[in-house]
Amino acid sequence: MPVKLAPVKTSARELLGELLDPGSFVSWDRPPVDVPASPEYRRELLSAAATAGIDEAVLTGEGLLRGRRVAVIACEFAFLAGSIGVAAAERIVTAVERATELGLPLLASPTSGGTRMQEGTVAFVQMVKVAGAIATHKAAGHPYLVYLRDPTMGGVFASWGSLGHMTFAEPGALVGFLGPRVYKALYGKKFPDGVQTAENLYRNGVIDGVVPVRVFRRIVHRTLAVLCDAPAPLPRNVSDATPPGRGSFLAGPQERGGLAVLDTPEVHAWQTVLISRRADRPGIRELLRHVTDRVPLSGTGQGELDRTVVHALARFRGQPCVVFGHDRAGQSPEHTMGPAALREARRSMALAAELRVPLVLVIDTAGAALSREAEERGLAPEIARCLADLVTLDTPTVSVLLGQGSGGGALALLPADRVLAAANGWLAPLPPEGASAIVYRDTGHAPHVAAAQRIRAVDMEADGIVDRIVHEYPDAAEEPVDFALRMVEAIAEELAGLTALPMAKLREQRHRRYRRLGLPS
Repeated sequence: MPVKLAPVKTSARELLGELLDPGSFVSWDRPPVDVPASPEYRRELLSAAATAGIDEAVLTGEGLLRGRRVAVIACEFAFLAGSIGVAAAERIVTAVERATELGLPLLASPTSGGTRMQEGTVAFVQMVKVAGAIATHKAAGHPYLVYLRDPTMGGVFASWGSLGHMTFAEPGALVGFLGPRVYKALYGKKFPDGVQTAENLYRNGVIDGVVPVRVFRRIVHRTLAVLCDAPAPLPRNVSDATPPGRGSFLAGPQERGGLAVLDTPEVHAWQTVLISRRADRPGIRELLRHVTDRVPLSGTGQGELDRTVVHALARFRGQPCVVFGHDRAGQSPEHTMGPAALREARRSMALAAELRVPLVLVIDTAGAALSREAEERGLAPEIARCLADLVTLDTPTVSVLLGQGSGGGALALLPADRVLAAANGWLAPLPPEGASAIVYRDTGHAPHVAAAQRIRAVDMEADGIVDRIVHEYPDAAEEPVDFALRMVEAIAEELAGLTALPMAKLREQRHRRYRRLGLPS
């Protein structure tokens, strides 16, 4: 069996050399604050400085990343295992506060055994002020990105190592709360293998990815391009007009361009449902192929990951946003969205609000999971929390009904400042077959129920639920690239219009919109 080698520990200076543009780093560090120390501890500090070549366990400063000014904090494991005491914490907090004052994105790269035991409880509680400074930085709308190095343990991982808007780790890194050596000493047995690894945390939705430093540098560049650059002007006006000679499944003349149009509501509604279920219908991934500066996110950040959803940072024709939605490619009758998917949605909502960028939500689901696990893990409460979060979210929102919109899992992503729908998108409390079973005790009345419930995009537009329909000619599956481009452009136009409005006005309009739903105009 091959021997698994431990990662080679990267020093703070090596990390900064790989992450920043050559020669651009400028130190912000001043001599460490003096702390009470026994003669033995003072000797340890002097020895650590000689070994590590720096005067404390962290380096702070600023530099350029592909020409963009950023603030940086990097731990040095060679200095007393990167442990954090009063002096190191003060250096970190001072750097975070300076980054906030200057309005700079902050990149942090911890590697640490945790709290410095030589300083006891006063060192332990330093994590409170570090976390507080980072919370203030994020509350000011500035990005905070984290790159965990081997190892990152204890209070460091449980504070500033876990507060990133996005968090990545180096391959093979040991990352966790209680160190394996301490665990064995306390409990007399070995900690289970493979748990406290960067790769395992990624698989379980705790961090967003596992990449080498050079790849993290590229991710940071794309992330800051989305978050920090001004929105670009739209390249051209968007038009949903029907191209000559092409038909649409929107109600209209019996014959258009040689294609018969289905305009009987009952037939049309059921046809819409069938079209939305085509396996080759373009979904959220096809939309994301036509955006720029896309940076994938993963999981809730709290130990959950649902493969039926996708979320990312992206620019739609130059308009920055957080995008979250159902992934039809990840769904099957046996694998439907669960509570974790909605907790990922709420992560995206919070991220958009913190970073002060719009949120785009994509609805395309056959329904949420119907299982004991979904019930016990809080599916219904998560739907409620999504609805409450969205109607009060302090950032512009766009919802896109891309295909199937079945049940509460679809409704959870609906409330937005603007709602777009594909021509063959639909929204209903249940799949039409399920509603038919309730009303008629069979599924044969599904087409009739679909029409009666007014689930079509055109019906919802008339009822004030949908603001804009993006046409299909006649079916998105027959023109996946053209349809995806039209939808991306329509989303971009809506984002540009919303971001031009004051947030107070958007909140007022959103409240009025949902307060009046279903009432006579």
